[in-house]
Amino acid sequence: MTITRDDAAASAVPQPERAGAFLDSLATQDFARLGGALAADARLRALLPSGLREWTGAGHIADRFARWFGETQEFQLVEAAVGEVGGRLHLHWRLRLRAERLGPGWFTVEQHAYADTADDGRIARVDLLCTGYRPEAGHD
Repeated sequence: MTITRDDAAASAVPQPERAGAFLDSLATQDFARLGGALAADARLRALLPSGLREWTGAGHIADRFARWFGETQEFQLVEAAVGEVGGRLHLHWRLRLRAERLGPGWFTVEQHAYADTADDGRIARVDLLCTGYRPEAGHD
């Protein structure tokens, strides 16, 4: 089997400034601003509890984050960090939220992402791993 990868859109040197803007936007549920941290042709590949999914384009990716984390009754960014691993950005965040669509009580979700940036610093490619919404015991 041969696997090819299009590295033309990604910078060899990660640029963490947009990663910080991405996390700030997530924390404030400002999904339009989150999309602005992404390259127009950004790609998201996400391993979710339901399986592998992929989206292309800053708008589509921002819409996906809005679907996951928008329209909440309560929303808390518990933990977030940006680092570097092997020339790629590493972002991770843990959120607590209440959302009618999820059922009663609090839910925790954690995501880890490895990202590459374009020459302009915007995030061009994201590989994401998600826990799914995990109900919290005893936190109504």
